[in-house]
Amino acid sequence: MTGKPDQNQAKAGRITISVDAMGGDAGPAVVVAGIAMSADKNPDIGFILHGPAEQLKPLVAKKRILEGRVEIRDVRDVVTMEDKPSQVMRNGKGTSMWSALDAVKNGEAGGAVSCGNTGALMALSMLRLRKLPGVNRPAIAILWPSLNPQGFNVMLDVGADVKADAEDLLQYALMGTSYVRNSMDIACPRVGLLNVGTEEHKGSAVLKEAHALIAENAAQSNYEFTGFVEGSDIPGDTADVIVTDGFTGNVAIKTGEGTARVMRTALREAFEFSFLSKIAALLAMTSLKRLSKRMDPRRVNGGVFLGLNGTVVKSHGGADAMGVSAAVKLAFRLAEHGFAEKLAARVASAGAHTQDDTAPARRGRPPKKIKIGRQSNDATRGSCWHRTLSPRTGG
Repeated sequence: MTGKPDQNQAKAGRITISVDAMGGDAGPAVVVAGIAMSADKNPDIGFILHGPAEQLKPLVAKKRILEGRVEIRDVRDVVTMEDKPSQVMRNGKGTSMWSALDAVKNGEAGGAVSCGNTGALMALSMLRLRKLPGVNRPAIAILWPSLNPQGFNVMLDVGADVKADAEDLLQYALMGTSYVRNSMDIACPRVGLLNVGTEEHKGSAVLKEAHALIAENAAQSNYEFTGFVEGSDIPGDTADVIVTDGFTGNVAIKTGEGTARVMRTALREAFEFSFLSKIAALLAMTSLKRLSKRMDPRRVNGGVFLGLNGTVVKSHGGADAMGVSAAVKLAFRLAEHGFAEKLAARVASAGAHTQDDTAPARRGRPPKKIKIGRQSNDATRGSCWHRTLSPRTGG
């Protein structure tokens, strides 16, 4: 039942995902149910499951789809939501979270998934996997439902670090575009820098400096910089990647979650208001289910830690089986595309470009002409038309 993935799965050509079974609010039963859903949908995935063996073995045994596809690593301790990251870094070696990350570090798994304490997971990830050379601050990237053809935008940072200088924001742009290319198959992502307005004279000195840096790197790094964007553009179709600092990003996602709850409650109350409204709800049931599915946060559960020597996906602590399965699917997809290696190459290339100061205009040569315009909203657009940065109208 629990044969080692590095033996059984290698024969089947499977990609192994390392899963912390103990971090979620609902306990390991939900995590095991989630990986079983993933296993049922994807024959190319295997698992290393970390936690107390006496709890995990009976749960795994109940899921026939997991037979021969799970190795259980018996670890006794658990990182709780109340634990401080500093304490976990000093005393967390015997925890399921530490063990899950070590499987990635040792090359046994293509990525790690945990529903546990976000601060502790980031701290341990930096301790065990280390930051990529040239990365000052790792970032957490999340998917946000949007009007774009792919259905989602990527926003980062959403809470890895509350601070970010101009160089950090440039690195977020580079890491975000690499993430979009590998998770959404968009060859030339559009990048927007979150600000209080779209005009170039607005915002802090840090944002203005970041605006210039991101614009300068657009051609070399093959993305389109759309300039400053506002909060209303986060779910819009202006950009595929929204760049901001961790403080602003965290406030934004929690505001979005709260607004979504209010809308769901208000919609339910409206349809239950009277007999006629209940009939209207029945008539609109198909459309309402379609809307609910599109907006279901479980489908996009999972924030990716970018800037590390390995792939780590943070699942929501209160995720159900569907949410855990979505986080596992994301980790699998990134591992399948060799995302960690591609991201390292992208960051290293941009760092060398900045250090060598190879911009043509600085060597006395005229800059290359930049074509103005935007290509069609095709989710598989393959070329990049970089635009000059004229400010958008509006507040």
